[in-house]
Amino acid sequence: MLETSTSSPVAKISKEERTYFKRLVDYSHVDALPEIWSLAVKKFGDNVALHAPHIDSGVTFTYAELFEKIQSFASGLQGLGVKAGDCVSLIADNSPRWLIADQGIMTAGAVNAVRSCQADREELLYILGNSESTGLIVEDVKTFEKLYEGLTDLPIDKVILLSDETPPANDNVRVLNFTQLLELGAKTKLQPVKKKYEDLATLMYTSGTTGKPKGVMLSHGNLLHQVRNLGVVVQPEVGDTILSILPTWHVYERSAEYFLLSQGCKQVYTNLRSIKKDLKEFKPHYVVCVPRLLESIYEGVQKQFREQPAEKQGSISKFLNISEKYIQAQRITQQLSLDHLNSSFSQRLTAIGQASALYPMHVLAGQLIYKKVREATGGRIKQMISGGGALPKHIDNFFEIIGVEILVGYGLTETSPVTHARRHRTNLRGSSGKPIPGTETKIVDPETRQALPIGKQGLVLLRGPQIMQGYYQNPEATAKAIDTEGWFNSGDLGWVTSYQDLVLTGRAKDTIVLTNGENIEPQPIEDACLRSPYIDQIMLVGQDKKFIGALIVPNLETLEQWAKNQDLELCLPEDNVTEESSQKINLEGRMIQDLFREELNREVRNRPGYRGDDRIVRFKLILEPFSKENGMMTQTLKIRRHVVVEHYHDTIEQMFA
Repeated sequence: MLETSTSSPVAKISKEERTYFKRLVDYSHVDALPEIWSLAVKKFGDNVALHAPHIDSGVTFTYAELFEKIQSFASGLQGLGVKAGDCVSLIADNSPRWLIADQGIMTAGAVNAVRSCQADREELLYILGNSESTGLIVEDVKTFEKLYEGLTDLPIDKVILLSDETPPANDNVRVLNFTQLLELGAKTKLQPVKKKYEDLATLMYTSGTTGKPKGVMLSHGNLLHQVRNLGVVVQPEVGDTILSILPTWHVYERSAEYFLLSQGCKQVYTNLRSIKKDLKEFKPHYVVCVPRLLESIYEGVQKQFREQPAEKQGSISKFLNISEKYIQAQRITQQLSLDHLNSSFSQRLTAIGQASALYPMHVLAGQLIYKKVREATGGRIKQMISGGGALPKHIDNFFEIIGVEILVGYGLTETSPVTHARRHRTNLRGSSGKPIPGTETKIVDPETRQALPIGKQGLVLLRGPQIMQGYYQNPEATAKAIDTEGWFNSGDLGWVTSYQDLVLTGRAKDTIVLTNGENIEPQPIEDACLRSPYIDQIMLVGQDKKFIGALIVPNLETLEQWAKNQDLELCLPEDNVTEESSQKINLEGRMIQDLFREELNREVRNRPGYRGDDRIVRFKLILEPFSKENGMMTQTLKIRRHVVVEHYHDTIEQMFA
């Protein structure tokens, strides 16, 4: 008998999952993250842990060397006066030294606050102040100089460079480079610090609706929950190669690294410039990525297809169509089709017949075409794990067709991050998968917070050991995010299947997440655009897209005056003027489009804290204002974003086509 409510039971490890869980290294008795490394070195000591081929002439650490460097870094910090419970900010990007610093801080008994060195200066200084950091670790001298003047009023008295550059002379703070700190560590005996499961491990800053970043408090227990349970998603073997490209300070990449390294994997650092070459050279078994990377691979393959002779293009297209029909039929036979969740016996029987008929051509296509595509990914991939945004349907289909399995995961910084993930044996495409052990899911009405039945869309609430402790020094925001029963408001809309797979349908909160994983807060950008006299209302769109778009209600009075000044007559759609003439101009005409593009570019770029991802690439002018009367605004005149998105769904899709 099926449950009628989506207040699901606590997810547990199934009998089937236990069989492959047994071969993973067990960390159930560990209380704090740094304890992993002493156990890992006993299991995998001489195995390669980290390899960075693009740093200097290539940097490699075995597990034994990594553990030794972490210990030395920690004792060096203690030699500088870092005490248990202190906060040390880590402002740097991907490298083996980042992981050494991260785990060195925790081994010394301290908490770290992490962020990219590419982040805006004011944002970084806010993080340093809000986190009450007394120490600072930076990528290099350039990053130190970027922040130096802002350190005057902060309690930071020690700075470590992750580079080996000569530390700049300074009377206010003590500055050491990486090698100097390790040398200090070699002279200082490490004082072991016993941390508890519930102790704070890190502060990870995420954007808030006000624009001020919020410090997500993640405990050792939060992070260890991921280490102990991500084995239900992937089951790596000792020595498997992982290609690392995502920001290591991002919670998704960070937790994935902790888990995969805890199992004896070899992590290879790559970048956007080198990833195509590195896929072929290092032949990874796993790649942790965002949808944009998969889209990039897909677009590269499609480009190669388009460059083939016309006759060959036709053959490739025919094969792809046959294979897509084959995988659709296969999904129905395996009861893994989101469009046929409750397929009847006769439907499955029909699907078996279709799959059997299409199989020979699919296999032939695999030998002629798909094998070459897989070789471009190294040819050894067991799974690619995608998170940080929704995976477009055509991308999901394409990788299934060519035989590269994609496992989609779901979560947020506040959930450490993984709460749900698709599994190899139950890979329901289009879903975010089943909850990982210890996780509860509840779907509620966004307004009343009443639990909804299975299959009904509502607000996704989450509860489990991976939920954050709260936002640092922000009890009001914490209370809004986590209710008195421990349910975390994800801000996402979705529903669950009768098998507890989570299917996401949109965002209930304002934040827009692009396919590259970047979070965009629309309100400040919209406010900047409203400075233009030609814009009456604007709403940004772009959830799970490559870039931002906008729906704009123009100020027709101002626009008509502009047209008049140009000796033109502004014509609206009902005037049936489809082309610009010497006297008339319409909203879709080039001159109007160029005017709004200039307005948007100017106002967005002039906004404090402007980033490249803030740029509005596409827009559509609409004549119907957002209002209470048409249901697109609340009683307090706030835009009801999900209503607007639903109403203009086709327009938005065309905008990004």
